[in-house]
Amino acid sequence: MQFLKLLFWCLMAFLAAVFTFGNWTNVSIQLFGGLVAEVNLPLLLLTTFLLGFVPTLVYQHWLRFRLRQRLTAAERSLETERALAAARAGEPAAPGTAVPVTPPPPAAIPTAVPPGVA
Repeated sequence: MQFLKLLFWCLMAFLAAVFTFGNWTNVSIQLFGGLVAEVNLPLLLLTTFLLGFVPTLVYQHWLRFRLRQRLTAAERSLETERALAAARAGEPAAPGTAVPVTPPPPAAIPTAVPPGVA
């Protein structure tokens, strides 16, 4: 699998090099104030690609970081709740406190049977 990834990236680099050599022309860009910039086409395409890609990449990394932190906080909270529940289960219930009622298992719940089907 590693060989296929390496082959893919080598192919992409080769195609980028062929594109660069085939399109090495100057492009005029009209700037503000009547300024004109002469830029090579491959450099212009790389710059526009990076202007769109880098902010998206930074946003995705930031979002992933925040979700990872929220997951860590939720796991920490869950462990605390489990520890408290285990501590409560080991102690006898104090008088006057409500004991949680567990629901019956699904097999014990009666089901409705239509008439004529038995």
